[in-house]
Amino acid sequence: MALPNPLPDNPTRWDGWRNYNSEDLYSRLCLSYDSNPSPEQIEENCRQLLVWWQKKLPLKNQPSNPLSQMLRAGLDEAPAYLAEARTKLLDPETRSQFDLFLHSQIVEEALGEFKKLLIFALGENKLREEDENRLYERGRGLGLTRDSMQAAVNAELERLGAERVSATMFVAPLPVAAPVMSAAAYAAAGDPRDPFTEFRRMLRLSKLCLEGEDMTDDQRDALCNMGESLGLTGGQAEDLIDEYLEEASGMPPSPLPAQSRTAVAAPPLVAAKVTSAVQAKKPEAPAAIKEPINTSPLARAGERQKYPNYTSPSGVEMLLVPSGMFFMGSTAREAAPHEQPVAQVTIGCFYMSRFPITNAQFEKFDPTHKMKRASGAGDNHPVVYVTAKDAEKFCNWLSKEGKKYRLPTEAEWEYAARGMDARTYPWGDKLDSGNLANFADKQTTFAWRDPNIDDGFPESSPVGSFPRGASPFGVEDMAGNVFEWCLDCFEVYKSKERVNPRGNTMGQKRIYRGGSWKSRMTNLRTTARNFNSPDYSSNDVGFRVLCVCEA
Repeated sequence: MALPNPLPDNPTRWDGWRNYNSEDLYSRLCLSYDSNPSPEQIEENCRQLLVWWQKKLPLKNQPSNPLSQMLRAGLDEAPAYLAEARTKLLDPETRSQFDLFLHSQIVEEALGEFKKLLIFALGENKLREEDENRLYERGRGLGLTRDSMQAAVNAELERLGAERVSATMFVAPLPVAAPVMSAAAYAAAGDPRDPFTEFRRMLRLSKLCLEGEDMTDDQRDALCNMGESLGLTGGQAEDLIDEYLEEASGMPPSPLPAQSRTAVAAPPLVAAKVTSAVQAKKPEAPAAIKEPINTSPLARAGERQKYPNYTSPSGVEMLLVPSGMFFMGSTAREAAPHEQPVAQVTIGCFYMSRFPITNAQFEKFDPTHKMKRASGAGDNHPVVYVTAKDAEKFCNWLSKEGKKYRLPTEAEWEYAARGMDARTYPWGDKLDSGNLANFADKQTTFAWRDPNIDDGFPESSPVGSFPRGASPFGVEDMAGNVFEWCLDCFEVYKSKERVNPRGNTMGQKRIYRGGSWKSRMTNLRTTARNFNSPDYSSNDVGFRVLCVCEA
């Protein structure tokens, strides 16, 4: 839970104070393992929370006060817990050990989900070969390794005295309509049947609630997960479970809602392939399928273990942005038409520079640029007066160090800025103070300036001046200060779901993102798009770099 800005004096207006004694050291400071918090962010959050609790100490003398009763032990204990979290997270070795502990917890949670699926697959204490293979497929989606899944299966078989049987040896208690297949798999095989039939079969094989007992929440959740693995939406799986429960109780099943009867969670192309295959009677050989991007918590935690943050020999600090899914674009009132339609986008992991490239870093590549520096800009100010082509040349030069650097795509930039929770700004949904970003405030003379906010800088600011404005992944200065060139040229958004989208790089208008010290507040939104000629340069346009995560 991120710290509100400012911290509400009333504890009923935010729940973060309750985390002071959490086992999760990050959570105590209202941070998260996923956010790559910098030492500066750890220090700042600890300081703010200590001040907040310090102001509550007078409540100790008011035992009948409702707020005193709410805060209770925290009035005595919170400072020590917060200081402990700060000390341990600022120590690299201790923090690394704690990160490993969090990783092991995520592994246990994934194994717990896998064991729920395993229990459902063990009908009559028998595990069919095809059911076991489907279990492994589902486990991969949870981020588990084959070895860990096999160990879990073997242990459960031994515990229950169950046995493996081949498909030819096993006689099912009910007619089997088809093996478990996803909607896409049905299409590729030219099979006109849909996942509804298969999920109904699986529900009946479970034999749950036939004796009048209630279905537990854990059982329903596990069944919903199985339905979603077939290609159903969560709502469709819920409807079919309710249908099964009515059938198990002897009641005539209610008709499914129209959307559940007709809307299968598969893209239109899948339906088209099914129709074509049925008409042709003979399906074509399916094309090779690229391994899908795994965005499960365990897979993301595994990426953090595999790809640690680093600093390049040229001094560029790189932070990992793990794989994830988000909705790109915005339908907010202030959003421009070219920010729509909103579409689901899945992004594979990559490194992003913590800050925009600075004057000092760029001038290692091009010493002559020092003559172009903005007035008063020091070594640690973001480089400006660079074109998109200049930025690409810098990436090529940096790649000579042995890693692959480039500009981020527009989708990668937006994901790194807003994370998976659809933030309006990198830090959250409000901009009501001067300690989050550098934009057109009272120190500027622009007609669109905000006269009520003073961010402390009339023009650009040194990178890292606004640690509270970091994105969910710890990337800083993604709102304001300077615009940042992207790899793509401007194109109209498409409504279809996309994976690692990359736009045209040869267009007339190149995208840059993030707003600048000249920008009005609304142009700092994570979804705001701006574009200009690739040869354009200005005193408020710079860039940051991306590094490819290589296997």
